[in-house]
Amino acid sequence: MTPSITGSASVPSTSSTKECGEALAIEVDSSLPAERVIRVLEQIKDSRALPEQIRVDNGPELISSKLVAWCESNRVRLHHIQPGKPTQNAYVERFNRTFRDEVLDAHLFASLSQVRDVVHDWIISYNEERPHAALGNLPPTVFRKKLTPESTTKPKARISTFEMCH
Repeated sequence: MTPSITGSASVPSTSSTKECGEALAIEVDSSLPAERVIRVLEQIKDSRALPEQIRVDNGPELISSKLVAWCESNRVRLHHIQPGKPTQNAYVERFNRTFRDEVLDAHLFASLSQVRDVVHDWIISYNEERPHAALGNLPPTVFRKKLTPESTTKPKARISTFEMCH
């Protein structure tokens, strides 16, 4: 997944939750090592419970011993799909197709900063404004709030799976 940027390639890394279809993070840069993935997971952890499992493809940042150690220390099972079997991560592959069609293929970007701005606006629209048929025509954020009562602290219950890919 590479957006058009003059003189540079960008590597988006996506994270979403299967249960309510929310886009949790899309990290954009010219390189995304495991440390960046871990930083994003730590940011997500500050606002919601970690999942029991994270299903990932076999990108170099996702097979790193650093990510494995982080998952072990946070009691999260890291489940790698089989190489060459993207259908084992079908939900995130479908999400990535939507993201690619609506963001990456729809713009000619001049800078990584511009990509980040467009991605930020798209995530807000995707999560908070756009109805999703699979969620009873509710946006993911509204659907999640119906599942999880409002609270001043982050949710304690762990959802089953985050899905990620590079």
